[in-house]
Amino acid sequence: MQDDQKSAPTYVAPAPNKESKDSVRSIISTVSILLLAPVIAILLTVFVFQSYQVDGPSMETTLQNNDRLVVWKLARTWSKVTHHAYIPNRGDVIIFNESEENLEGVGSGSKQLIKRVVGLPGDRIVVKDGALTVYNNEHPNGFRPDKALEYGKVIGNTSGDIDITINANQLFVCGDNRPDSLDSRVFGPISTDQVVGKLVMRILPLNNAKRF
Repeated sequence: MQDDQKSAPTYVAPAPNKESKDSVRSIISTVSILLLAPVIAILLTVFVFQSYQVDGPSMETTLQNNDRLVVWKLARTWSKVTHHAYIPNRGDVIIFNESEENLEGVGSGSKQLIKRVVGLPGDRIVVKDGALTVYNNEHPNGFRPDKALEYGKVIGNTSGDIDITINANQLFVCGDNRPDSLDSRVFGPISTDQVVGKLVMRILPLNNAKRF
């Protein structure tokens, strides 16, 4: 006996388009990179390193006006994370924040300065007769970092009449251009909390690029 019931139609679904899926993944990947790139750049600038441009003569002849610098911030960032004071080495060139009131006598904001570390916590700093002398446990009779360290070959006379002992978590900083530098001889020692980072490289001008 023949079955009069009609057979149900069979439908066929289109095969997945692999190229289409790959294209979507590529677009998502590209968009993700575009979104993440500025975030990563900001995080690197805030926590790892940052570019600065010199404005002023206070670090001549080591640094010139308009030199482009790279400042390493990771050590300072780590000190914040671990709640330890960041103590740079004597002779390091650092970027730090200083209040406008200390610099100009007015204002409530702050400015970033670049100077060299010459005095560390516990040092006694004496500036007299055009020379800067450091007294500490290692050098009870005093020594002159401007003469003992390599950077000192560009340092002239250090004006002022100062006799001060640096407290814990403080630094004494000076510009290399001592006759034309507003530094710790005027506004006193800075706190290690004010430090932003340490100079590691001059990248411009290219013919004067240098690691520090």
